[in-house]
Amino acid sequence: MFHKFSTLVIGVALGAGLASGPTSATPVQEAPWIPEAAAYRLTLFLGNLTPVPWDELERAWFEPYHQSQFAQGAFQWLEAESDVETDQLIAAIASEDRQAVFSEATRLIAVRINEELDEALAAETPAAAQQAVGAAQELYRAFADHIAAADPDAAREIGLAWLEMASATGSAGVLGVAVVQPDRDAMQASRAVISDYLAANYLIHSFAPRDTLSAVPETVALGGHAVAIPVTLPPGSDIFDQDPLPRLVLGFEEQGIDETDLPLIAYGDMLFDSPEIFSGPARELGIACSSCHNRSDINQRFFIPGASHQPGAVDVDGAFFNPMFNDRRDDPIDIPSLRGLRFTGPYGRDGRFASLRDFTRNVIVNEFAGAEPTPFMLDAIVAYMTEFDFLPNSLLTGDGQLTAAASEAARQGEEIFNRPFDGLGGRSCASCHVPDGNFLDRQAHDIGSVAPAYQDARAGALDTPTLLGTVYTAPYFHDGSLPTLAAVVDWFDDTNALGLSGAERDDLTAYLEAVGAADEPYEQFDDENTPFRLAFAELTTFASTLDTLLLRRDIHHILLLTDSVASDLAADAGTMANLSARPEVYSLAAHLAEVGTAVRAGDWPAAEASWAAFQGEAQAIEERAF
Repeated sequence: MFHKFSTLVIGVALGAGLASGPTSATPVQEAPWIPEAAAYRLTLFLGNLTPVPWDELERAWFEPYHQSQFAQGAFQWLEAESDVETDQLIAAIASEDRQAVFSEATRLIAVRINEELDEALAAETPAAAQQAVGAAQELYRAFADHIAAADPDAAREIGLAWLEMASATGSAGVLGVAVVQPDRDAMQASRAVISDYLAANYLIHSFAPRDTLSAVPETVALGGHAVAIPVTLPPGSDIFDQDPLPRLVLGFEEQGIDETDLPLIAYGDMLFDSPEIFSGPARELGIACSSCHNRSDINQRFFIPGASHQPGAVDVDGAFFNPMFNDRRDDPIDIPSLRGLRFTGPYGRDGRFASLRDFTRNVIVNEFAGAEPTPFMLDAIVAYMTEFDFLPNSLLTGDGQLTAAASEAARQGEEIFNRPFDGLGGRSCASCHVPDGNFLDRQAHDIGSVAPAYQDARAGALDTPTLLGTVYTAPYFHDGSLPTLAAVVDWFDDTNALGLSGAERDDLTAYLEAVGAADEPYEQFDDENTPFRLAFAELTTFASTLDTLLLRRDIHHILLLTDSVASDLAADAGTMANLSARPEVYSLAAHLAEVGTAVRAGDWPAAEASWAAFQGEAQAIEERAF
């Protein structure tokens, strides 16, 4: 139940200090959290949003966090597993007292650590002692990275104490042979190191007011020194790629053109996959454009508590990514697909950006706090994104007509789709979703799906979305409120009094499913075409732009590329099936990093030599299966 080994590794790593450097767009899976530790970290995260989402903070303690391995929320778990009192914390949450919630929650975690350490010392068997120590370590994890950032010397001392305590719990032996009983004196000595620190920093009567909630030790907080707390996502977050991975259709590839011959597009491809173009939390967490828009489509698993109301949605103008751009409204939207982007303007859910270039700049600078992109960067990323094409669909012709492969129900639905309705003001579904215009009209309409923000508000008009590929982009509407295409048909019929029969609803749904279908919607992997091979091909393609950039002595854009690609290449090596080749990939990443180091030093011959070494090794590696 408790992930003892992972916590030990975390504690030792944090005690040794935090590494810094270029960020990677390859996220790392973290160990699950036990309920009260998860609730505490969610409290810190949500409590730092403006305004504080109190409903979510309350759920963090009463309900299991997103994708939790535990069926109980923290309070229910504590009632069954602990003697700790929770009444004061519950009262603080109910009164929406941010400082009181922080204080009570922090003390609760410290009390729980001591409670588990008491159990470890009282345990009669090595197994029971080890389980209690493991639970205590999982609880300490809620403080660990903040202690490491604020008080590294103490973090190392406490990390060593955890190791010594775990070793002192003894061993159950093998089949009852060679049993080693717990060393109570060693356990007590290690426990004193941990508990004394907790007493001085987390079990105090009154915490100093904190503008930013964190588990920074109170003795450090009182010193008034600024502490750089590492940005982390709260428990329940999921920024991993969708599985199965959407298939990417690029116009130039379909015409047989190699991306390495298109340096502007290849550089834009790199930018689309690089956290380096952002700043703040997005950059530090390794979030890139491709994190939300997997392979030009959507990431239906993307979820961050406080920023997402459900998987596949995010509030990009909330408090988390860029406080300067915080509109103080809880309005997450369903992540849109970018397929066929050159056909789908204007841009933004309400069509507020006529230009894809202006929309892209807004995403980088305002939504994700990035530095002002250079004209070359905007040229490159727009050039890449305008190559996104729709998924091929053998049920549909290029001008939006059903083919002979479509079902009879879909054909009946096509007639309904083109039928004028009084409830739609004499228009049909096809009036907005124009079949020979990629099923959109490039206009914004208020269909009544957005609740008015205030009396007489006229802000409900949303950009007409295409229907192409929609079978794979559920849920639907701007807020993802409708789970299926059938639910969309029902909504329009009910809200506009279309008067469809049950059979007509089914036929219209069948038509939408035919229009939104695709022949091959997902990437197909096998023993040779592995996820690593796909990533390797992409990253070496990104690097190919150095042929052009080095000739131009373009320092800024070279460093942006090397910082992005070298770290990702090293991270992706961890997914290789061919374990013996991993050192070669790490060497390849090192060559790319050496290009950046040489460019920073103004040593262009060394940069070109490292680039030549990269090219030679990359070709050799590419010839083997991964």
